[in-house]
Amino acid sequence: MLKNYGTRHPFHENAVQILKYIGPGILITVGFIDPGNWAANMAAGAEYGYSLLWMVTLSTIMLIFLQHNVAHLGIVTGLCLSEATTAYLPKPCSRVILCTAVLAAAATAMAEILGGGIAVTILTGLPINISAVLTAVFCFVLLWTNSYKKLEKIIIGFVSLIGISFLLELSMVNVDWGSAATGAVVPSLPAGSVPIVMSVLGAVVMPHNLFLHSEVIQSRQWNLENADVIKKQLQYEFLDTIFSMSIGWAINSAMIIVAAAVFFSQNIPVEEIQQAQIMLEPMLGKGAALIFAIALFFAGIASTTTAGMAGGSIYAGIFGEGYNIKDYHSWHGVALIYAAALGIIFCITDPFQGLVYSQVALSIQLPITIFTQIYLTSSTKVMGKYANTKLQKGILGCIAFLVTLFNIMLLAEMF
Repeated sequence: MLKNYGTRHPFHENAVQILKYIGPGILITVGFIDPGNWAANMAAGAEYGYSLLWMVTLSTIMLIFLQHNVAHLGIVTGLCLSEATTAYLPKPCSRVILCTAVLAAAATAMAEILGGGIAVTILTGLPINISAVLTAVFCFVLLWTNSYKKLEKIIIGFVSLIGISFLLELSMVNVDWGSAATGAVVPSLPAGSVPIVMSVLGAVVMPHNLFLHSEVIQSRQWNLENADVIKKQLQYEFLDTIFSMSIGWAINSAMIIVAAAVFFSQNIPVEEIQQAQIMLEPMLGKGAALIFAIALFFAGIASTTTAGMAGGSIYAGIFGEGYNIKDYHSWHGVALIYAAALGIIFCITDPFQGLVYSQVALSIQLPITIFTQIYLTSSTKVMGKYANTKLQKGILGCIAFLVTLFNIMLLAEMF
C-alpha cells in the first residue's frame, strides 16, 4: 500500500518544472511596479478615482503579448533585443534606435532612483539628493557583487514584500469594489486625463523591460540546438510571463484603488509621493504610512537594480555583446545610466512631476522599440521557423497602432 509513497506523479513533476522557470518574468514585473508607476497611479486614482483602472488592464494585456514575444527572441536566437538590433539592422538605423533606448533607460532609472531616494528621505530625514545618490550607489554595488541567480531571489523577495504591503493597505481602506470592477474593464477618458493615461501606459509597458526580458530569459542557459528543448522552454516562459504580469497588474490596480479610496473620495489632490505618505497617517494611522514608505523603498531598490541591468544590456548590445556586469561595456552602461539619472534628479525642482513625466517620456519612445521588436521577431532570417505567424503579426501590429495612437493624442493635448 505504501510502496509508491514518495513517488513523483506527473502533476507534481510539472509543478516543480514550472517553479524552476519562474523568475525572469518577476524581474520584468519589478519594472512596472516602480516609483514612476507609484506617481502615475497615485495621480490617476487621486484625480480620477477608479475610472482609469481600465488602462492598467489594457496595458497589462498588451504587455503580456509584447514580453512573451521578445522573450521568444532571446530563447530562439540567444541574443537580447539590443544585440539583435545591432546584428540585423543597418548600423545607422540600429544606432539611432539604441541611443533612444539608452535615453529611455536613463529616464527609467531617474524615476527608480528618485523613488528610492524619496523613500530613504521619508524613513531617515536625509536630503533627497543625498538619498538618491545612496540609492544609486547601493544598487550598483548590489549588481556588481551578486550573481544573476542571487539577484533574482532577492528581487522576488522584494516583489513579495511590495505585494503584501498593498494587500495590507487595501484591508485598511473603504473600497467601492463595484466602481473599481467597472473602472477596470470599461474604458473612459475624463477631461484632461490623456497625460495621466499616457503616464500609466508608459509605467506599465516600458521599453527597457523589453530589452531586459530578452536578456534575462537566457539565464537558464538552454540548449538552442534541441528543438524539443526550445519548444518546452517557450511554453514555460509563457506561464512565467502570465503569472508575473498578473502580479504586476494586481499591485498597480491596488495603487490606484488605494488612492481613489483615500484621496479622490475626499477630493484631495496628490502632488507628491511624500504628501501621499503623510496624508495616510491621520486617515489610516501610522501603520499604513510606515507600510507605504517601506514598500516604496523596496520598489525603488528593486527597480533601480533592474533598470541598471537593462541599461547595461542595451549599452553592451550596441557593441554586439550580451550583459555581464564584470565586462567593460556592461558596467560602463550601468554607470552611464545611473549618472545620467542622477544628473536629471539634481536639475528638477518638482520630483513628483518628474516621476510622472519620466513615464510619459517612456511611452513616447515605446513605439520605436515595439516596431523594432516586431520587425525582428517576424523575420525568418532572425527567427527561422519561430518567426511570428500572421495572427501574431496582427495582434502585435494592433498593439503598436494603439501605442502610437495614444502618443499622437498626448502630443495633441500637450501642444
